[in-house]
Amino acid sequence: MSYGSSSSSSTAGSGTTSGSTGGSTGLNINLPAKQNRDSARDVKRYFNTYYGKELAFPSNDVDAVIGFLESKGFDRSSAVSTGTVILQQAKIDGVKVFELLDTLKGLDKLQLSYTVTQVLNFNRQKISSLGYKVANEDKPTEARNIMG
Repeated sequence: MSYGSSSSSSTAGSGTTSGSTGGSTGLNINLPAKQNRDSARDVKRYFNTYYGKELAFPSNDVDAVIGFLESKGFDRSSAVSTGTVILQQAKIDGVKVFELLDTLKGLDKLQLSYTVTQVLNFNRQKISSLGYKVANEDKPTEARNIMG
């Protein structure tokens, strides 16, 4: 009996496929499921479900946070990702989102950047952190004597 190409029938005869559907060959076989003996199974399961936790926020809170960040000069994608972290942190701290936005409204761009950086660093893995560089405006006296 032949079901397609000769390679598919030899695959079914060798017992290398498992399950009841036969994969892409379309064969129905009755072999038991192959046991996964992968040593990294637990690690793969952890990382496959790492982002599995769903967050739910009211749409008016989400729109308010994203609109606020966009009005302060954030791009759409960065406003969405930063807004998600801010909403999550507000939920953890038990702070109402509109009260938080009223507090952030009084900050200038530099203070807002510093505050957002601190919130993002708090929610990141501890192997890295975000920061920013402040330009040194002082000109040392030695700079006058250097000739290039």
